[in-house]
Formats: sequence, C-alpha cells, structure tokens
Amino acid sequence: MSLNYKYNNFYELLEKNIKEKSNKNIILTQTTKLTNKELKNKVDQFARFLELSGIKYKDKVAMVLENSEYFIISLFAITKLGAIAVPINNFLKQDELEYIINNCEAKLLIASSEFKKELANVLENTFVQKIIWTNNSSKLDENNFCFDEALNHININEDIIHSPKLDDIAIIIYTSGTTGNPKGAMLSYRNIFSNSIAGGERFKLTSKDRFIVYLPMFHSFTLGVMIIAPIYYNASIVVVKSIFPFSNVLKQVLLKRVTIFLGAPQIYNALNKAKIPWYFMWFNSIRLFISGSAPLSEQVLNDFNKKFKNAIMIEGYGLSECSPAVSSNLFDKRKVLSVGLPFKTYEVKIVDDELLEVETGQIGEIIVRGDCVMQGYYNNETATDETIINGWLRTGDLGYVDKDGFIYIVDRKKDLIISKGINVYPREIEELIVKLDEVDAVAVIGIEDETKDEKIVAFVQLQENKNIDELSIKKYLKEHLANFKIPKHIYFIDELPKNATNKVLKRKLKEDIQFYTKSSIDKKL
Repeated sequence: MSLNYKYNNFYELLEKNIKEKSNKNIILTQTTKLTNKELKNKVDQFARFLELSGIKYKDKVAMVLENSEYFIISLFAITKLGAIAVPINNFLKQDELEYIINNCEAKLLIASSEFKKELANVLENTFVQKIIWTNNSSKLDENNFCFDEALNHININEDIIHSPKLDDIAIIIYTSGTTGNPKGAMLSYRNIFSNSIAGGERFKLTSKDRFIVYLPMFHSFTLGVMIIAPIYYNASIVVVKSIFPFSNVLKQVLLKRVTIFLGAPQIYNALNKAKIPWYFMWFNSIRLFISGSAPLSEQVLNDFNKKFKNAIMIEGYGLSECSPAVSSNLFDKRKVLSVGLPFKTYEVKIVDDELLEVETGQIGEIIVRGDCVMQGYYNNETATDETIINGWLRTGDLGYVDKDGFIYIVDRKKDLIISKGINVYPREIEELIVKLDEVDAVAVIGIEDETKDEKIVAFVQLQENKNIDELSIKKYLKEHLANFKIPKHIYFIDELPKNATNKVLKRKLKEDIQFYTKSSIDKKL
C-alpha cells in the first residue's frame, strides 16, 4: 500500500487549481479576497523579485510574519524557486530569532513591521542580506524593501531553473525548544503531501470546504493541516490575523461559512465555558472540529459534544518531525482519550527503552515510520541519529495501543515522574483536577530533591471568580488516586506559561519553582 503523489511541489498545486477553478476565492481575509488566478499571479511576481534579489535553489529564506495572505504568497514564492522556507515563531525575542536565522543560514528575511523592534539588528548579527517588510516601513533602503512594491514586477519568469522535486526540502520547521535550543526539522514535499493525501481521505476533504486559520501560521499544525491541505484540495482558507478577540474568530466562522475548524484543547475548553450566541449555534456551517497540538481531556471532549451536537469532534496526534500529523480518530469510530488510528501507510509501534515492541495495552515510547517522517534536523547529525533509527522516528511520547490498534497518549517521556521508584504519569492527575468546576487549567510536574527522588507538584489556574483550596483538591484526589500519586504541593497560579500553540511550558514551571515555593511560605507566614 502506497500513496499516489500527483504533484512534485507546492507551485504545481496553484497550476492545478487554476485549471479547475481559476476564479474561485481561495484566500479570504477580513478585508480582501484572492482568487486562484490572483494568488498565482502574486506568487509569480514575488518569486521574480526573490530571484532578482539573488535567491537560488536550496537557499534559505526566513519568515517572521503575522497571519496574512503575505505568509501564503511568501511560502509559495520561495518554494517555486526551489529555495527553502523557514517560518519562525513570531513570539520569540531578539536573541531567539537571531539564533534560528543564523542556524538555518537564511540569506533573506520576510517580516512584518510590527516585529521590527526584535529584528532591529538582524542585518548586523546574521547572514541575512535583505529584509522585505509586509507593512509600510519608514526605513527603506538598499537592504530594506516593501513587500507590496516587490509585487510590481510585470516581467514574470515562467522558466524555473530548478523546479523542486518531490524529495527536495520544502520547509524547515524549528521545534518549540522546550529543552535546549530549537532544532530545525527538515520537511520535504513528499513529507507534507503525505499528510495532505492521507489526512484528506481521513477527513473527507473536498473543494467545497472552508478552513479558518487563526492559530499562528508558523506552526507545523497550522502550516500543514490548515494551509497546504486545503490548497491541495482547492478548498478555501479564511485567514484571521489573531485569535484575539475570539469573538471575531466566531464572527468570521459565521460570515465566511467555515466548514472545518481546527483548534487546541484550551480553545475548546474556552468554547465550552463561553456564552455562544444562539444564532451562531443555529446558523454556523461547521461539519468538523479537529483537535491537535496537545492532549484533549475527557471532560472537555464530553462537554463539547453536549454543546455542539451538529458537528463531529475528531482528536488527532502529531509533531513537527512528522509533517505534522500521525493519526486521528475516524468519522464512524471514535474512542474517548484516544488519538485514533495511524494515517494511511504510516506505521506506529510502542517500544521499550531497547526499542523492542511491547505487548498490546502496555505503555512504552511511540515510534513512527512512513513518508511523514522528516529528513532530519538541519546541521545537527547527532540529534538526527538519536531521533531517527532505522527509519523509525522516536517521538518522545509515552502511550499504548488497544486491541483495535487505537493509540492512546499517556504523557511526554521527559514529563514522566519517578517517585519512590514508581512511574507516575502527570496527565492522569491533570485529567482529574481539571474536572473540578473551579479549575480552568492545570499542570503537574516532578521536582527532584536532594536524594534525586521526585516530588509531585501541581500548578492550578482557577476559573474567574471561583475559588478552592489545596486541602480540598487533595481530599478529592485521594478518592480517586493512590497516595503516592497525590501532589505534595499545589500552587495556584494566575496563568500557566504557554508557548505559541498553547502548550504549557513545564520547563518554565520547573525553572521558577523556587519563586512559587517562597511565595507559598511567605503567605503562610
């Protein structure tokens, strides 16, 4: 069994879409619309500008952009030339941005002016030779250009010197860097198209679908599932600049007749608790909700299914190194707390520390093999060799499969707590605490003591205008958990630290533990 790859690169998708429906609105923002024909024309114009700026086959072009049509135009223009796009987290600060730009050896940067402060020294501190700004910039010179002016090239070069092939690198996605410096996952066109094809079959995608894109475009989940996959099927993309205010996201869903809504668990939890206008519930066109980027709790899923009865919620699993999707539940068969079955042609195994497959139902590390697996980490052979072994990618996630082959995520391997020699999985404790009405979100971590044993610590974010104390939470947990799983300390926190995709930064909590310990002692005094 293999996938049928009809296209070699992203640009061929634009050519195909024009042949099918040249005047179809493929990108819709709050203020503009782009047809397939208009999108391809802008891509051609911008690719010509990049070409004249010295960008060649396999050169890297960095992108620090907000959600916009500029992001999509840039992505397709860069890859039209056979160059490699490097979308970067725009939440990062100067040193972090410059580290990634230097690490990937980008020759050119495309950026939004709102990030100008953090990018002020890029030309001095990196390999970048030119910056193209997407908004009107006050400082334009031989090294700083305006994106809109770059689209004025009438003489488009239709003859691409190096038309990208299926196994060429299309994108380098930098991991979130929860441990150490971020690493650049090199994804080929085959990697990304394998997701589009297998995911399209799983989610029954058609050209009639409309996706809403409000999560950051630089993230692999958004990029692969919410941009490339829709364009692959000539489906429309509704671009929203930001998740805030969320009322605007819902407004665009309604006005633009969105059919596919993708989000993270925190967003669905917020939707559960929000007072949604009756007319939205009555008139929205959503047929499918997809949850990814973090585990979806049973409580959130059950509450969501009760509230949104006219659409299906499907939870999936993936990671940047897998382009990004690995598995999802099915339309006609979904299991609570499961992330479903592997996509077509992908293989998943559960293994022990020696990479030997364990028995059904037994917990071990999830490893993945298939066309989704990245080509490796850019300029980091050591990390690549540690992560990809005989074609199998070590995910670092702990889980198990049931007798039907459905995958269940237990926890991140690095988040596993070993207390008094016994394995404790934080997610099990988190699942229970979040069921409390007073609790909005929770994170459980392990903190080493002087004996190298780990004590269990919980950080709880309360619902607005609600309260509960540490003793009450522990009493509740003792009714459901063995004593060795009960957190030794429970700290209440205004807001859990998260990255751009709403994943809780447990590393940050561990780094700041002394602050919370001191604050707790001070309160008692």
